[in-house]
Amino acid sequence: MPVPGEYKVIDAILTRRSVREFNDRPISKEEINTILNAGRWAPSGLNNQPWRFVVVRAPETIHKLSGCTHYSSIVEGAPLLIAAFLDTEHSYDRTKDVQAIGASIQNMLLACCDLGLGAVWLGEILKQHEKVNSILNCPSKLELMAVLAIGEPAPGKRTSTRKSLSELVFDEIYGQKWEE
Repeated sequence: MPVPGEYKVIDAILTRRSVREFNDRPISKEEINTILNAGRWAPSGLNNQPWRFVVVRAPETIHKLSGCTHYSSIVEGAPLLIAAFLDTEHSYDRTKDVQAIGASIQNMLLACCDLGLGAVWLGEILKQHEKVNSILNCPSKLELMAVLAIGEPAPGKRTSTRKSLSELVFDEIYGQKWEE
């Protein structure tokens, strides 16, 4: 296991937690650009960069979007939302493009962590994708992939657990579960 502080990226991966409660501090344009740039530098098949983002800061729009999910309090409490979309007109392989957008979202989550911001990846809102597209005036070529709720974390301890590697990995050489 790496020594804490030895690897910045590994530290960010291991310490990042989903944040669902935020302070009221607005997120600066510089911070937003840093997050978006992290997202656009994700890998994609043929470098087609199939993602498109909508930055949402207007309280009225945030309120409307909060009605599109069971997690309305999370959405309503965030000073910033970033909706991530697949541009279906620039898609060459749906599976690869969806995976690329997942990588883009993860980059943005890690950027938030590095900036001292909290974020959570909201997927349940996809059930209301048509309503979200309507609220955001998105063309039909954009398919909603996720919404990120972002803000300065409210105080509180956030913990998480993970399954052991032996539960997740199979060693093809030895024909058995992975030993850590």
